Amino acid sequence: MTDRLYYRDSFLYNFDAEVRSVLESPRPALILDRTAFYPTSGGQIHDTGWLENSGAKFRVTEVADTEDGHVVHYLEAPVKDVQSGARVYGTVDAARRRDHMQQHSAQHVLSAAFVRLFNMPTVSFHMADDYCSIDLDTPSLTEEQIASAERLANEIVLENRSVDVRYVTRDEAARLGLRKLPPADRDQLRIIDIRDLDLSACGGTHVANTGQIAGLLLRKFEKVRQGYRVEFVAGQRAVATARHDFSALTETAALFSSHIYDVPGQARKLLDEIRSLRKQCEQSQDDLAAGQAAALLEETPETNGCKVIVRTFSGRDLGYLKLLAQKLTRKSAVAVALLASESLQPALVFAQSAGQPHDMAALLKKTVTSLGGRGGGSKDLAQGGVPQSTDLAAALTAAAQSLVLS
Repeated sequence: MTDRLYYRDSFLYNFDAEVRSVLESPRPALILDRTAFYPTSGGQIHDTGWLENSGAKFRVTEVADTEDGHVVHYLEAPVKDVQSGARVYGTVDAARRRDHMQQHSAQHVLSAAFVRLFNMPTVSFHMADDYCSIDLDTPSLTEEQIASAERLANEIVLENRSVDVRYVTRDEAARLGLRKLPPADRDQLRIIDIRDLDLSACGGTHVANTGQIAGLLLRKFEKVRQGYRVEFVAGQRAVATARHDFSALTETAALFSSHIYDVPGQARKLLDEIRSLRKQCEQSQDDLAAGQAAALLEETPETNGCKVIVRTFSGRDLGYLKLLAQKLTRKSAVAVALLASESLQPALVFAQSAGQPHDMAALLKKTVTSLGGRGGGSKDLAQGGVPQSTDLAAALTAAAQSLVLS
């Protein structure tokens, strides 16, 4: 088994070790007799860094556990001239490790805050590269509860409480009152003790005092299958996230020529105006389609028991074609509409009044296929698209002629 140095010192970034195994497949990797690199586990993502041997440096891109208790260090490139028994010097990416310590310790504090305030246990923890989240076992969660838990967690950070590591037997752990007792798969447990707040079995890396977390920011929460998921960031992540949020708000406020605190009100006002304009636009489109349908029906003569209306539009989308086809086929019992749009996304709509004998789906499919497009529909209404508007008018004319001849 690999001796895990991070268990004893989360602030250990450099170490010496002996190579136990050199792996080439499926990826180049080294197994060492001991390591300060943390492997992905317990919700915490792995460390990265470097391993050196005789002046050669190998980038560690991922670290993982094996079933037999070893730690595998996956490398960016295959190693050369390194055999079992060779000595290596390891360097853990300190900034990444400190970030992980801040996030993981913040999770312990936050989970304890939700238990203390609302008796909401954490059932899972996830750490990504840019955010973290906990899943709470609770049927409901409010903005006020989020704010209260965030406030208590940051008070604990400001108090700079000690974060100690100790080892106890499983029987001792059962008597200590851990926030969550892990499955019975080991006799000795590593306990993270945040003074007068939280006792948890955990194999992750942690700060020495809560003050090193530097602060927590709860970002959002959402309902998930097992309760509620709360997204948060801590430490330098919280600072970077707040800076990004502030920059986005500042830029948005400048667009409104307002203060950042006025942005929500300005956005609501703008959305109301957009909804109003959309309704006006829809009504105008409807009026236009109704008037155009009446004019087209008036100017189109009836041939063989139907009025075949063929039109190609520029600047009209598929939605308008469907609306116009609807008006035409409802205003007349003998209408057949073959419509096309020469927009950025050329489209076709074929429709006929109920009771007409033609098959619009078959006719449209034949037409768009000849133009390299696709489409489909029913006997009375079909629609499709083609890659370009070239030859659209000619294709509609050919379709109309096939109706007259049928």
